[in-house]
Amino acid sequence: MKQQLNIVVNGEPHELFIEPKTLLVQVLREHLGLTGTHQACDSSSCAACTVVVDGMAVKSCSILALQVNGREITTVEGLAQEKSLHPIQQAFIDNWAFQCGFCTSGQIMATKALLDENPDPTREEIQAQLDGHLCRCTGYNMINEAVRDAAKRLKARKDLESQKWLQTAKSGKGAK
Repeated sequence: MKQQLNIVVNGEPHELFIEPKTLLVQVLREHLGLTGTHQACDSSSCAACTVVVDGMAVKSCSILALQVNGREITTVEGLAQEKSLHPIQQAFIDNWAFQCGFCTSGQIMATKALLDENPDPTREEIQAQLDGHLCRCTGYNMINEAVRDAAKRLKARKDLESQKWLQTAKSGKGAK
């Protein structure tokens, strides 16, 4: 018997009726058409299906969709804003941290969760976060460099936003 699932995916609320045994990856790909989340190994050992659930990196093939009922999920499609890639996505491109790209969305989402929690991770912390993300095409050093570059980009963006806020506050134009 189908059960109701209410989730927010990439900022959009969704109400679905699904079988209790439906995995989160199946809801994202088959019900919502978000195919950036990949399912590869069927055993949760490759992490290509990683998404962010309420700020935590989660392997979406290892969790039932009903377990995230009422929660907020971010997929790789939810990172870019309009026509601009998210700094993490751009860092992966600029640092050649991908080849075929199949596993990249999972790595990007794990990186997002890491950098939201720890904006300046060490090389060891990056490796620990990405442990279990299997890539058969590229070297892990480029991925690690992309994460470090993404951290710098996000810090620069945050600093710029802070400067803009301060300028607005000083001018009095933003307060009404």
